[in-house]
Amino acid sequence: MNQQLIRKVQKMQQEMMAAQKEIEESVFSKKTGVVTVTVTGTKEVKEVAIDEDFTIEGPEDLEMLGDMIVAACNLAYKDIEKMTEEKLGKYQALLGGMGSFF
Repeated sequence: MNQQLIRKVQKMQQEMMAAQKEIEESVFSKKTGVVTVTVTGTKEVKEVAIDEDFTIEGPEDLEMLGDMIVAACNLAYKDIEKMTEEKLGKYQALLGGMGSFF
């Protein structure tokens, strides 16, 4: 490899690391019904908040609450995946084409 190509690869690697760090440090919040979840870019659930006026009147309410928590987490994870694709997708395509160099 020539020096110019090596510098380009090193620059691309630095940009990828910066983009990955940005994703990891981002916070994603999603609301589903009476539930709001806050998740980090590393997919760590930081908070689950339930609206104050929500009352449990029976077992079906608990099941519904659980479903809302799962749905809100899944929506937040989809936002993380979308951001990851936006920030890192171009690098993955480039690296796929350069597989023989690595």
